[in-house]
Amino acid sequence: MTLTLLAALFEERKLSIVSSVGLGKDALHIYFGLALFLAVQLVWRRRGGGLIAWGAVLVMACGGEWLDLQAEIGRSAVQPDAAHWHDIWNTMFWPTMLLIVGRWLEPRADAPAQAVISGENAERGFEQA
Repeated sequence: MTLTLLAALFEERKLSIVSSVGLGKDALHIYFGLALFLAVQLVWRRRGGGLIAWGAVLVMACGGEWLDLQAEIGRSAVQPDAAHWHDIWNTMFWPTMLLIVGRWLEPRADAPAQAVISGENAERGFEQA
C-alpha cells in the first residue's frame, strides 16, 4: 500500500464519518482527541498517565494532519498551513486543559491517607474506644 493510497483511504474514512455522524470536522477533532486522551488515561493508570495520554493525542493529531497533507498533495489541492494548525489546535485543546487541571486534582504523594472510621465505635472519640 503506497503512502498516497493510505492517505486517500484515511481521507475517505474521515469524510464518511463526517457524513454519517452529522458533525463538522472541527467537532470530530475535539471528540477524537478527548476519546483517545480518556482511553489512554483509563489504560495507563500509573503516575504520568496524563502525559502519556497527551502525547498519544499529539501523535494522533500530527499523524492525521500529515495524512491529510499527503492526500491534499495527491489531489494537488494543498490547504494553507493555518488550516492544519487549526485542526491540531482543536484536537489538543481539551486534552491539554484536562492535563493541566488533572495535576491539581491528583492526590499528593506525601499527603497522609485519612483513616476510615466504621463499626460500633465510630461515634465514640479516640480516647473512649
